[in-house]
Formats: sequence, structure tokens, C-alpha cells
Amino acid sequence: MEHGSSGLRRLVREVAKFGAVGGAGLLVNLGVFNLVRHATDLPVVRASVIATIVAIIFNYLGFRYFTYRDRDRTGRTRELTLFLLFSVVGLVIENGVLYAATYWFGWDSPLQSNIFKFLGIGVATLFRFWSYRSWVFRTLPAREAVADAESLLKAESKRTRTQRVS
Repeated sequence: MEHGSSGLRRLVREVAKFGAVGGAGLLVNLGVFNLVRHATDLPVVRASVIATIVAIIFNYLGFRYFTYRDRDRTGRTRELTLFLLFSVVGLVIENGVLYAATYWFGWDSPLQSNIFKFLGIGVATLFRFWSYRSWVFRTLPAREAVADAESLLKAESKRTRTQRVS
């Protein structure tokens, strides 16, 4: 991370953007969950998995084109593969909480299902934030580092030209 308050400001902006996309994704997830749960006879966890998959697709688009639009785009296949891998882990965390509440404790009313779905999303979000920012949407080199590298290259080029002339 950058030195001082500029690095902190950047992290706060990143968390805010992640939260905006995640908040919209939360609404998509819960909306699809309740729609599927009440419009079909699917068991609660299956309805939740469908909702989570829809939210994963929504969130990828939001993260790539809003939250992390300034990040490295050279390895799209790698990025998408890692995103899906970490999203599946998040899916297991999220729906594992709901599964435990539903099948271990018998908490299966619509209100209880929504509470534990929400709780599972919260736990999975902590994992997703860490994994996405650390592994999926890599940071581009800091501007200062790029400027330093360019100045070193220019100095080396001048030195090489001077040696040739001598």
C-alpha cells in the first residue's frame, strides 16, 4: 500500500466501491432467493445456490467495470478463473451457514431463512473482499514505481550513448 494518508484514502475508496457493488449484489441475491423460494418448490438451499450464482455474475461485472476498473486487465482468463474459484468458496461459506441453520437446527421459516442467508453472505463477503483484492483484481504498479523505472531506463540509455561516443 502507498505511504501515508493517500494509501488510506485509496483503501477507503476501494472499500466504498466494493460495498456499493456488494450492496447491489446483496439485493440481487436476496431478491432472486425469495423469488425462487416462493415461486418454486425447490428446497431452501437450492434456491439459495441459484440466487448466489446470479449474484456472482452480477458482482463480477460490477467489480471488473466499476470497483476494480483501474486494475490490471492483461490476464482476463486468469482473473475470471480465480474469481470463479474464490466465488465458489464464498458460495460454500454462504450456503453452508444457511444449510446448518435449516437442516441442523430446523430454522426454516421465511424470516429465519433470510436471516441466515444474510448472515452467510456477510461471512462470505469478508472472504471475498480479501481474495478478490489480493488475488483476482491485481493492482497495477504504483505510478511512482513506474516513473522511477522510466527514469532509470532513460539514465541508462544516456549513459550507454555517452559511452559509445567516447
